[in-house]
Amino acid sequence: MRLTNYSILAVAAMVAACGGPEPTAEPGEGLSGEEVADRARAAVRPEPGQYRVSMEILEVDIPGAPSGVAEMMRDMMAGQSHEYCLTPEDVEKGFEEMARQSQEGSDCQFQSFNVSGGDIDAAMTCASDEGTMTMTLDGTATPTRSDMDMTMKGNMSGMGDSTIRMKAAHERIGDCPA
Repeated sequence: MRLTNYSILAVAAMVAACGGPEPTAEPGEGLSGEEVADRARAAVRPEPGQYRVSMEILEVDIPGAPSGVAEMMRDMMAGQSHEYCLTPEDVEKGFEEMARQSQEGSDCQFQSFNVSGGDIDAAMTCASDEGTMTMTLDGTATPTRSDMDMTMKGNMSGMGDSTIRMKAAHERIGDCPA
């Protein structure tokens, strides 16, 4: 699974992470899409508007990768951002649908999805041809901003046990374009 796919899955958890109950699966089990959606439904919803997400790679450890791969990945992400619009309809529909969709059609499953106040702590496992990848999410969220640290560990591209740490910041920057 590509790095961007993990980032997209993380968006659902980040945006929904403003408060609610704390589900945790037993080791070896996963939370269903409905369980994650229930947590997202209980969370404080973000304000409608135009948002910018910025990603930064903090650490790359891929044994056996050609020299320069880590720097190339950092350079690719440096200064990059993406903007998206959350309409009042999106907010009314709720992010439980986004959380549910993050697991549909993928080989990923949340092991935990804990939200308390503006804090989030979640863990997800994804299966691929190369093996199993785990992603942990830790951060904070408000109705207009979220900051999330993500750590991905597993066998990336058949190169052995690897780690990538990233930081993502979502920030409301104004109203959606007309």
